[in-house]
Amino acid sequence: MGSATKLAFAVFLISCSSGAILGRSDTRECIFYNSNWEKDRTNRSGIEPCTGEKDKRRHCFSTWKNSSGTIELVKQGCWLDDVNCYDSSECVEKKDSPDVFFCCCEGNMCNEKIYYSPETIQTTSNPLTPKPELFNTLLYSLVPIMGIAAILLFSFWMYHHHKLAYPPVLVPTQDPGLTPPSPLLGQKPLQLLEIKARGRFGCVWKAQLLNEHVAVKIFPIQNKQSWQNEYEMYSLSGMKHENILNFIGAEKRGNGMDIELWLITAYHEKGSLTDYLKANVVSWNELCHIAQTFARGLAYMHEDIPGLKDGHKPVVAHRDIKSKNILLKNNLTACIADFGLALKFEAGKSAGDTHGQVGTRRYMAPEVLEGAINFQRDSFLRIDMYAAGLVLWELASRCTAADGPVDEYALPFEEEVGQHPSLEDMQEVVVHKKLRPSLREYWQKHAGLATLCETIEECWDHEAEARLSAGCVEERIITMQRQTNLIAPDDILTVVTMVTNLDYPPKESSL
Repeated sequence: MGSATKLAFAVFLISCSSGAILGRSDTRECIFYNSNWEKDRTNRSGIEPCTGEKDKRRHCFSTWKNSSGTIELVKQGCWLDDVNCYDSSECVEKKDSPDVFFCCCEGNMCNEKIYYSPETIQTTSNPLTPKPELFNTLLYSLVPIMGIAAILLFSFWMYHHHKLAYPPVLVPTQDPGLTPPSPLLGQKPLQLLEIKARGRFGCVWKAQLLNEHVAVKIFPIQNKQSWQNEYEMYSLSGMKHENILNFIGAEKRGNGMDIELWLITAYHEKGSLTDYLKANVVSWNELCHIAQTFARGLAYMHEDIPGLKDGHKPVVAHRDIKSKNILLKNNLTACIADFGLALKFEAGKSAGDTHGQVGTRRYMAPEVLEGAINFQRDSFLRIDMYAAGLVLWELASRCTAADGPVDEYALPFEEEVGQHPSLEDMQEVVVHKKLRPSLREYWQKHAGLATLCETIEECWDHEAEARLSAGCVEERIITMQRQTNLIAPDDILTVVTMVTNLDYPPKESSL
């Protein structure tokens, strides 16, 4: 190989390696800006160091508005691995006239300058070559026939697909149309990260909404009724509460048969009470805090509260209370989630679809299993209280307070009917044999657990009218924690003080 050839080969290698490096710029720092810095308690502007997994690419982003020609920055900072940002050294928004502009790029401080360059579709006017006469004749003859055949085939496929995919109850008779996008989501890009749970409704994703994590619950189109109902319940007046999952927004994504229905809520890393109890035992104070905040949320849902700033809060019955639908915040405060089956009760208005036999079988009250519900407001609240008794039992079964062994986590009635009971199994155990999950004898030796056992038994009483109200359960738990004379954590003491100092109306002991 001659010297000229070697030199050329070396230049080729250097250019290739340089191109590879330039093609994937390493983003270590980005320009930072936050227009809501006072509310979010961050700096207003500066430089943000980008961190993340080593095998993931890092980018910078910018969002802004154009108000009558005036550019208003919303946020700037680091962005996660996103294929839409790959190999872009400049921050360029290419969508045509978006409400809020968004761009991302690779390279240190690449979001310092922002650009708007909408993509336009260019048409070319190339002259058509004349077609032979025979070709034109065949074209005009066959195209209509093929078009009609395609329409018939598509119609048959649509009919067959709908017949298989949609149970008659779930096919909407009237499309309520697109839900207005939440103002919050309209300004901020949303990025799905990982699936956290799957269920009959669809799946729940952990997602990134700028600098915070959120949960995105995605429903397939056949579960539109649950999505619509849950969205409406979260949107009711007065449904913002510490012990009800915080709702952020609802959206429809996609088109036609590929449409997905999204609910965006707060994300809680500890997950559901079921997941937490599977992996952890709880102390007496932790049990009291979880149980009290759960009962407080349920009592608030069950309450009719007029005169709020955003209107009149109606009574809401959940109809699917279970430990899987109770989420835990970092300090173990409980919040109630999943309102897909919930009913609202407003004076002079129908409660909607009051089909009685809904919910999760193992948590169904005896009257639900029998199909003998009195379709009145209080009847549905008592059904919630039966299930609440089972949730309290789950907490008691994993508590370390008693002088005895702590059971491995088990679902209610798992000993009696296993993990996948049929409706007939539950009817036999709950209705005919009138069995309930076992309350261990050594629990009775702990003063607090003994009171909790009494409360549980009064919640899951076979006679619906004898069951306690959620407000009464909340007061019982506060009282029994005081009586045990245990020192609670500061945050729990604060909650107890706050609750007892509020001027609540008198609460009845039963519904």
